[in-house]
Amino acid sequence: MTHNTPLSPRPLHDLSGRGRLRVMTVAQLRSHGVTTSETNEQCRPGGPWQQLLPGVVLLHPGPPTSEERLHAVLMYAARERGTGVPAQPGASGGHAPAYPDAMITGLAALTLHGFSSTPPLPSLDAIDVLVPRLRRLRSTGCARIVRSAALPAPEQVTGLPVAPVARALADAVAGLADAGTVRRLMTEAVRGAHCEPAAVVRELNQARLLSRPHVVDAVDSLLAEGRVIAEDRLYRMVREYGLPDPVWNVDLRLPGGPYLGGLDAYWPDQAVALELDTRAPRQDDDALWSEYARKREHLERLGITVVHITPRKLRDSLEQQATVVRTALMASADRDPAAYVVVLPR
Repeated sequence: MTHNTPLSPRPLHDLSGRGRLRVMTVAQLRSHGVTTSETNEQCRPGGPWQQLLPGVVLLHPGPPTSEERLHAVLMYAARERGTGVPAQPGASGGHAPAYPDAMITGLAALTLHGFSSTPPLPSLDAIDVLVPRLRRLRSTGCARIVRSAALPAPEQVTGLPVAPVARALADAVAGLADAGTVRRLMTEAVRGAHCEPAAVVRELNQARLLSRPHVVDAVDSLLAEGRVIAEDRLYRMVREYGLPDPVWNVDLRLPGGPYLGGLDAYWPDQAVALELDTRAPRQDDDALWSEYARKREHLERLGITVVHITPRKLRDSLEQQATVVRTALMASADRDPAAYVVVLPR
């Protein structure tokens, strides 16, 4: 007896009836005492099993369920480096399958994240799976391989490793040519509070998709949508946390002098300015940030306190941002009076 000989082989009918998920790798079948020739016999045309993907067997003759397809794609992609042997789910002793260096991405991932504008899983001809760039895998059957130099940290959705929304969205957009579909997906990502526009643009930029005209148009709509949502949260912050009413969306100028910049909110009595940072990480990001910094330094030299808030902070910590603004307003009593500025509506 060798160390590869299984100690207690399980009957084939027992394997076929194992729980709800009836899909296994060839390596798992071998661990249960099923030889390669037996697997091939079971997977013959008209047989009780079928080879769903290379090295992955569906243990019933009918079509796979959506769950079985997702697990099968991950089983195919999650191979131990250098061995070509599929990783065995649950081998580490945990309850959830272990799929190292593989995660669902693209449209399937967005559907798992709860998007309503994506196709249902059964209607997808292929499921995108994200793997490291150097993995030697090819797209086949229902598995479409997407490669990345650096994998994001996966999120667990229904027990499956799934790419974060921003990355999954970029991978989906890479395969879409319809401008309306791209715009709908981006809009739902922001309106549904799945992620911030800046995170989406960052992933699109890294994927070199911002050269496509229909993607650029969708990004412009996305950023406008994100700003509207951030402004609504800003109005709610002032109202719900009892902050004094500012003047909204104004420009500042020195009397008879130069333009100082636009602000989202300004408290003239306390000389406190608030600016929403809705920059998108594109190629000109450094220049835009320099412009933000110059404006802030100029205003602070005039005695005006500038509070910088991102849409993500408004989404995740509204009360904390209200405290930041309140502290700045209260601290105005201890500062020297600010220079006089002219406040004009935008």
